[in-house]
Amino acid sequence: MSRLIRLFLLFVFSFVALSVSAQKDSIPADLPKADNGEAPAMPISIEVGKSWYKGDSIPAVIFPAIYKYPPLDFANEKERQNYSRLVQNVKLLLPLAKMARATIVETYDYIQTLPTKKERQAHIDAVEAGLKKEYTPMLNRLSRSQGRLLVKLIDRETNQTGYQIAKAFVGAFKANLYQGISFFFGLNLNKHYDPEGDDRYTERVVRMVESGQL
Repeated sequence: MSRLIRLFLLFVFSFVALSVSAQKDSIPADLPKADNGEAPAMPISIEVGKSWYKGDSIPAVIFPAIYKYPPLDFANEKERQNYSRLVQNVKLLLPLAKMARATIVETYDYIQTLPTKKERQAHIDAVEAGLKKEYTPMLNRLSRSQGRLLVKLIDRETNQTGYQIAKAFVGAFKANLYQGISFFFGLNLNKHYDPEGDDRYTERVVRMVESGQL
């Protein structure tokens, strides 16, 4: 993977969640950190509350939706291997996409309390430096196809394309530069994640991983 694409992924990974108003209650509060440059484990997110039953409150636990898919019928061994590779890559990269969102969301309210733009930028820079130090070793090992998948998964988590995220934080000129170089390496930062179309198999794997079926 080219150095510029890697830097872009580090940038997106650091700041993706600041471009959306995330719902904190739906995000695991304490995601585990990476170990020796590997992807962190991804817990299954559940909601805990209470319900009323015969005039009294009882604990209520809401588990994530579980999607039941029919077994895939592969035309040949190559298709089976491609799907197995997709499963492995989603398991590796999905926690990173969620971590990028969750880590920054935790600081979102705090940043809003800082009185000056200079102080806000200083705090953002500190968060970015910490993430780069912790996750650069793993991101350095990503292939081009894994880089493309990570950008798609970040789009899925935030509903923001890579180009939109870059433009929001570094302006249109640098965003266009990222897009031009990325396109040369087969990565379109303007393309949205498409769970019903091109990315339907990725969405299938993501849902099964999120519900603990894979």
